[in-house]
Amino acid sequence: MTDTAPRCGYVALVGRPNVGKSTLLNHILGQKLAITSRKPQTTRHTLLGIKTDDNVQAIYVDTPGLHKDNDKALNRFMNKSASQVLREVDVVLFVVDRTRWTDEDELVWNKVRHLECPVVVVVNKVDRLDDKKDMLPHLEWLTAQLPSAEVVPVSALHGRNIDRLQQLIASLLPEGEHFYPEDQLTDRSSRFLAAELVREKVMRQLGAEIPYQVAVEIEQFKQEGKVLHIHALILVEREGQKKIIIGDGGARMKKIGQEARLDMQKLFGSKIMLNLWVKVRRGWSDDERALNSLGYRFD
Repeated sequence: MTDTAPRCGYVALVGRPNVGKSTLLNHILGQKLAITSRKPQTTRHTLLGIKTDDNVQAIYVDTPGLHKDNDKALNRFMNKSASQVLREVDVVLFVVDRTRWTDEDELVWNKVRHLECPVVVVVNKVDRLDDKKDMLPHLEWLTAQLPSAEVVPVSALHGRNIDRLQQLIASLLPEGEHFYPEDQLTDRSSRFLAAELVREKVMRQLGAEIPYQVAVEIEQFKQEGKVLHIHALILVEREGQKKIIIGDGGARMKKIGQEARLDMQKLFGSKIMLNLWVKVRRGWSDDERALNSLGYRFD
């Protein structure tokens, strides 16, 4: 093995909901790809983020948070997506939140502790620790739980220790030719990314009201000259939810559109004409056929 040999491999980001996996991915990539919010289960699909740095190509797989709730088809889809990834990657980043440890962390731990590939425990949000003295005993405890794993404390939001984490990942990737062109960022389509940006703004606007019963479908995605025309349909399950998203006099809908358009302009490098509609589609989140039509399918 030589330092100049190309390296390439898949790196899964796994953990319970809301530990900062998508924020970590965005910081590593140096730009926003994965949507984020303070709501658990913001990530619903696996998403590839490709980082090529000289002779090293790390293909990150952001996954939905593993959780105990399996009562709806959407929840089962998310759990199965995350679990399936673990069987197909070269390195696993098990992301945890500071010194917190829950039943759902235990659920993830039980899935990763028997893996044959290298596992790195990423202790995120360390900048938000009230007492830094709590960190050392917790790191020692984590090391005892996964003795073969490296434990790396980071702050994904502020970029602390991310360079060290990336150096470690590069050393763990297998030698091999790169799978993707060096300028490719993801395997997902622009339509998919546009839908996710709209859903992110909905989730951030709605507080705890209805974000988990919302999906977004792109009906038109068309470049005309210097303007990219995007028509997006926001799907909800009940009439009352539709009224909440629209808001008084359409104010909330307008804000969702404004914020989504700004992010789309950065991502696509084009002027955006965005049109949004809200439609009631009852029971979509527990209907496997409806989920499939909305892109919730295994690749």
